[in-house]
Amino acid sequence: MNQTEYRQAADSVIYLAACVVNGILPDKQKVSEFDLQKLYKVANDHFMTAIVCHALESIGITDHQFIQAKFKSIRKNSAMEIDKQQVFEKLEQAKIWYMPLKGSVIKDLYPSIGLRQMSDFDILFDERYPEKVKEIMEGLGFTCEKFAQSNHDIYYKQPVSNFEMHKTLFSELKTAMFDYYRDVHSRLIKDEQNDYGYHFSDDDMYLYITAHEYKHYTSQGSGIRSLMDCYVYLKSKNDKLDWSYIEKQTKLLGFDDYERSRRELALKVFSPDNNSPLTDAEKKMLSEHTMLGVYGTFENGIKNQLNGGSKASFWLRSIFIPYHVMTKSVPFTEKSILLYPLGLFWRCFRVLFTRRKTLYYTIKAVNKYGK
Repeated sequence: MNQTEYRQAADSVIYLAACVVNGILPDKQKVSEFDLQKLYKVANDHFMTAIVCHALESIGITDHQFIQAKFKSIRKNSAMEIDKQQVFEKLEQAKIWYMPLKGSVIKDLYPSIGLRQMSDFDILFDERYPEKVKEIMEGLGFTCEKFAQSNHDIYYKQPVSNFEMHKTLFSELKTAMFDYYRDVHSRLIKDEQNDYGYHFSDDDMYLYITAHEYKHYTSQGSGIRSLMDCYVYLKSKNDKLDWSYIEKQTKLLGFDDYERSRRELALKVFSPDNNSPLTDAEKKMLSEHTMLGVYGTFENGIKNQLNGGSKASFWLRSIFIPYHVMTKSVPFTEKSILLYPLGLFWRCFRVLFTRRKTLYYTIKAVNKYGK
């Protein structure tokens, strides 16, 4: 499939998803002309096969690949919802405050279960207790796949549950966002139905969702699903949002232009009654979301990091990372700054012997985009 065909199939994915989130039946004659193989490829790239399947089935069109994807999404959502309740119960018992994040909240705003496909379930918790949380997760049958290496720890439970347990919302590499959310607990609202659960206000949830997507957009890129999430959130909460507050906070965070552009684009491409033509800037932004898949691409991430700079400066930044970042990457260096050189050696050794494929693609991208 060439780029033109891919974009056409992406337009079809957007059309079908927009029908579902707006409660509209698709035009059967129009849909009958779609190439289902190409449609599936693009929908799968963007984690939108379940919602496209729902649209197709609503007009009597069935396809085995899409049906399998829909049932897989329902199964995964259901399994993680059960596991979530067990995790929350254990956190309550341990008296550790917690809050569900991102897709785990947005999914409930969609018309039915499974329409918003989930890759993982994100939970923010009291950063003072990572060891206790690890004990809880392993006690519930999860395997710890990553611990104390970043701002979140990763757990997996058979058959489909991926959980990311966040100590902070952003890593220290994203300085403005890390600083803004450093004392995140002070921004939270206590749940009424439990003792240790919290949630954001509608305004602060929108800000966090946007901040998270901005992080993706400016690193590896972001896909169509993020635009759909934005639209679904606005459709559900728009009359409750304080836009003067949101504008003020996005300026503090440094992405007010992005927030406005993404919001306007999401409303244009998903609103059934919005016939305003896209501006050139919006066409470019939609193309970026279309061609990069749900989480963007590794190559695009390197391109954004280079930002037109030299190859040498990229490698220097990548190897000689700040000490506070080193302590997250190589935990034993936290004991003393004198261990920093040993940390450098360990990181290089780890890349050369366990991440050679990543190194290969990094070198390839740096040579392509660096000066």
